[in-house]
Amino acid sequence: MMNDIKLRAIAICIGAALDLLFGDPYHFPHPVRAMGRLIGGTEKALRRLLPDTERGQRAGGIFLVIAVLTATGVCAFGAVWLSGRFHPAVRVAVESVMCYQMLAARSLYTESMKVYRAFRRDDTEAARAAVSMIVGRDTEPLSKEGIIRAAVETVAENTSDGVVAPLFYMALGGAPWAFLYKAVNTMDSMVGYKNEKYLYFGRCAARLDDLVNLIPARLSALFMTAAAFLLGMDGANAWRIFLRDRFRHKSPNSAQTESVCAGALRVQLAGDAYYFGKLYEKPTIGDALREIETEDIRRANRLMFGTAALALAALVLALLAAGNLVLRGSV
Repeated sequence: MMNDIKLRAIAICIGAALDLLFGDPYHFPHPVRAMGRLIGGTEKALRRLLPDTERGQRAGGIFLVIAVLTATGVCAFGAVWLSGRFHPAVRVAVESVMCYQMLAARSLYTESMKVYRAFRRDDTEAARAAVSMIVGRDTEPLSKEGIIRAAVETVAENTSDGVVAPLFYMALGGAPWAFLYKAVNTMDSMVGYKNEKYLYFGRCAARLDDLVNLIPARLSALFMTAAAFLLGMDGANAWRIFLRDRFRHKSPNSAQTESVCAGALRVQLAGDAYYFGKLYEKPTIGDALREIETEDIRRANRLMFGTAALALAALVLALLAAGNLVLRGSV
């Protein structure tokens, strides 16, 4: 038991290091892209087979979740089990790569910094194009400040979804659990919209995503607050805004880290936004103690990396401590 936990801890650490070094190489096969193709293909098949009614769409959404999680689980657990049958070192190598593929810290930094660098060149349209690749909202109506705000919000929110939550599930059950988490997260990003097409079909995926992020989002907020103090940002204000604004979002989880980031940077985030040409009124998060600026994208990334480092250390140490307790209890 303890040996398995040590192997898992090693794989998590190697995976995190690989992500920091290489990020997500373009044109390189990635399991999340495979998940996306599986989700899209399964959705099309289910919509052909089931009636286009509220009941039929709800059933289709449930079948989608079951099918995608089953396929993902079989592949992920099978890969770890088979590699372990050869040799523990082979298992560590395979699981390390799997952990690496589930983390997105370096990619989040790379993509958001494209917005930063475009503004440094005074190229607002290039910044708009760059931010459109990492946000779901319409970017055409955004001002310069709106583009910066969108980039900062994405870094803040994805600190949980792309970094801390996968680490949390790796600590609980290794790379396969992180794969299952990412499958849920990908389904939500593809079908979890509250529009006419996905209101019923995507409901199961959206609610499951809310559930699996419930603990990680709050852990992320705590780690981010601690990182704000350690990095010399306004940790006290981060905590204050977190307590006040952490539920200012339709999702129970999205504003957890956004509120901390807004407080740490002393800026105001969120607010009204356009999606598919329609204006949605959304509450603001944080206080505009100063105007948001291009440099806040870099600050948000520093906060993300600080949060990731704290989460990695805490979760791996907790995993090893839990293993020691189990070992002592079995003696």
